[in-house]
Amino acid sequence: MLVPNVLRQTPSVLRSILSEASDDDWNWQPRPERWSISMVLAHLADVEEAGFMSRFRDILAQDHPFLPFYDQLALFRERKHFDGRAELEAFERSRAGNLAWLDAVPTDAALRTGRHEQLGDISFEQLINEFAFHDLGHIRQIIELYRSHKFYPKIGAFQNYYTINP
Repeated sequence: MLVPNVLRQTPSVLRSILSEASDDDWNWQPRPERWSISMVLAHLADVEEAGFMSRFRDILAQDHPFLPFYDQLALFRERKHFDGRAELEAFERSRAGNLAWLDAVPTDAALRTGRHEQLGDISFEQLINEFAFHDLGHIRQIIELYRSHKFYPKIGAFQNYYTINP
């Protein structure tokens, strides 16, 4: 199976971006309904298995399996505090093992399908592309949170050049 390189790069990209982030940077929420960097990382660690790998395994192991909806907000109803550094480490460990598993998947698995509870038929190949797309979206989200909290307040008149949306 051809695994998009983005999936290999995500953990190190995040680790590099956040290498100088303070605890305040990790935990800052721009508004109560918006996620902090730590919350985004908790989501990435959670969705790795519940939203992606479980589906990959089911599609490979079963003939056109039912793929239940993944409730990304359930994690936040269950827990209120997140240690972003620990979440990043958990995500990195999980991703390493998952990449090894995905690398062993035969190429012809790309055409195998499952029936998503909300979206209908999806293929293994579509899911792997969604996986990479999802990673890039959360990298962008973390970058926007970090730059909006760490640097934007300190750029003075240069703020006139930017619109932030953390």
